[in-house]
Amino acid sequence: MNFIIGLFAKPIGSLLAWIYGLVNNYGLSIIILTLLVRLILLPLYTKQIRYQSKMTEVQPKLKEIQEKYANDRDTLSMKTMELYREEGISPSSGCLPLLIQMPIIMGLFALLRSPLVYMTAPQMIAAVHESFLWVKDLCQPDSWILPLIAGISTYFTYTVGSMGQTSGGDPTGAMSKMMQYFFPIFIFLMGRSFPAGLALYWAIGNIFMIFQSFYMKKVRQKEQIRDEIIKEEKENRKKAREEAKKSAKNK
Repeated sequence: MNFIIGLFAKPIGSLLAWIYGLVNNYGLSIIILTLLVRLILLPLYTKQIRYQSKMTEVQPKLKEIQEKYANDRDTLSMKTMELYREEGISPSSGCLPLLIQMPIIMGLFALLRSPLVYMTAPQMIAAVHESFLWVKDLCQPDSWILPLIAGISTYFTYTVGSMGQTSGGDPTGAMSKMMQYFFPIFIFLMGRSFPAGLALYWAIGNIFMIFQSFYMKKVRQKEQIRDEIIKEEKENRKKAREEAKKSAKNK
């Protein structure tokens, strides 16, 4: 596992060292690297959000199928796949983007947790101990401010991500609700023990994701309006054809 993480952490470390060579500030380099990685992963994240939105939309239909065929697993599976095909949902499209993102995020996490393990450039040995804003040493933990920002921003990423979704007795929804409160506390506590550079990365990444989620929701709302208009036009054309056939028969 460490070998796999190292395959991603070392190239990211080289990129961080290159950025540092341009800006000559380790804290600013972490911020730039975080934003670059988030922008690179944006298409995958967008695909994942679209999948989650579609799954939320079909939940009532899916629940109806599950209740109707609760005692017939074969028919349940068949009807579920039919529903996915009708709605244009591919079950693998939700997992694949996450699987691609995870090694990159884990590599970045490992790099900022133990920077000198994955960065061997001489200038980075001193750079990782630079101060940034109120933090005296980015390689040492920040007791309160960055962990608090990381924890609060984690809470808001869950809040923004779950807007318009209800648990409705669904175990997955209930678990997500529980994580919304538990995980920010966990991040805050971990942030107090991890290097400040890692807490800075987590906070900046979360802030980026919050704005990104708001943007994606607006895009999704526009797409839903467009889909409704297209669906309505198709129904109107279908009705017009049926009325034309009836008129032709009457003649």
